[in-house]
Amino acid sequence: MTIRRPAAEQPRVRRRFRTDAPSRSGDQPSERSPEPERGRPGGELTAVTAGGVGQRQIAELTTKHVEGVTSVAPADGGWVIDVEVVEDRRIPSSGDILALYQVQIDKEGSLLSYRRIRRYKRSNAEYSEAY
Repeated sequence: MTIRRPAAEQPRVRRRFRTDAPSRSGDQPSERSPEPERGRPGGELTAVTAGGVGQRQIAELTTKHVEGVTSVAPADGGWVIDVEVVEDRRIPSSGDILALYQVQIDKEGSLLSYRRIRRYKRSNAEYSEAY
């Protein structure tokens, strides 16, 4: 004998739908290619997408935690992006050592160069100049 709970007492089940799962009709999973990083029809990057590319490049190269992009500027045939990175974590966090990296990418998003242009304590960030 099966005892059924009233509808109000039954646990709610949340269902998540996967886009790569086969449908019930037996179709194969959809082959989705990742969206390109390009912001314009010609394949060139916009300032927003260039900032994201620069941020990912520095995170991969330094293996450090990226705080964020501080500037993006167009350059000859590409972009120059400044990215702030936590170089050394301290307790309290106001003692963290941060670094500002400058990344240069071409108009397709390929890395041309990068360099660390300054290091500073988080608590002293506003008192020193970037250049």
